[in-house]
Amino acid sequence: MRPNRFDASKPGWTLDLRDPKTIQAQLPVWEWFYRYYFRVQTSGWQHVPKQGPTLVVGSHNGGMAAPDLHMFLYSWFQHFGTERLAYGLLHPGMWKGFAALNPEMNQLFARMGAVVAHPKMAIAALRAEASVLVFPGGAQDVFRPHCDRNKIHFAGRMGFIKLALREQVPIVPVISHGAHDTLFVLTDIYDRVRQLHDWGMPWFLGIDPTVFPIYLGLPWGVGLGPLMNIPLPAQIHIRVCPPIYFDRYGPEAARDRTYVAACYQTVQTKMQQALDELVAECE
Repeated sequence: MRPNRFDASKPGWTLDLRDPKTIQAQLPVWEWFYRYYFRVQTSGWQHVPKQGPTLVVGSHNGGMAAPDLHMFLYSWFQHFGTERLAYGLLHPGMWKGFAALNPEMNQLFARMGAVVAHPKMAIAALRAEASVLVFPGGAQDVFRPHCDRNKIHFAGRMGFIKLALREQVPIVPVISHGAHDTLFVLTDIYDRVRQLHDWGMPWFLGIDPTVFPIYLGLPWGVGLGPLMNIPLPAQIHIRVCPPIYFDRYGPEAARDRTYVAACYQTVQTKMQQALDELVAECE
């Protein structure tokens, strides 16, 4: 019998496993990386609403390690404490991969506030008055080639727009610069590897990676595929941008494909403009 993927006893399918004490215990380690390894600079925290549900939308870099994501989380907890409800949407493939390799990691993710990236969980978190962090571009974003490091890349995914419209919450964009230099992605050969899969080559752990990058970085030197990496010590700049509100909200707006596409373009354009400004300031 196939298990129910909405089983609340499974990590990622419940909001109840989030544990502020577990988060607090991780902060001293994150602080060292924040202050000394990545020398992070953040700004714009005044743009986060003081209360109520919020959809925080980011673009991240640096491969599986995604250091700008973790440094943003550290700064978030420093500003708002660990008790304020906040959840992050984590791709189902990540949950499946760690369930096969190290199930304890899924338990840790859940205690840190991660939930499966599924509308059911995102809606539940927003209706609990929580902030929800999502990176729509997923693997294509975090492994985008170094030549595209200064481009916002959502891979055409508009589910986050539909979520914001349906639940009538503002979008707070978060951008970053610098984490792309912790891992130098040269190109993505997923289409070629996908062809090999179609010819019979199985996916590792049975998981379609959706990307297959070639990159330079630690510990592999030259890396192939979405493997875990050790980020190089590049300085990271993070900026929280003003919240974005739309003219229409509700289920009808979320079902209007033309309107959803327009809202998507608005968010992408504003985040690109903000990223261009941040890059100009840093370089």
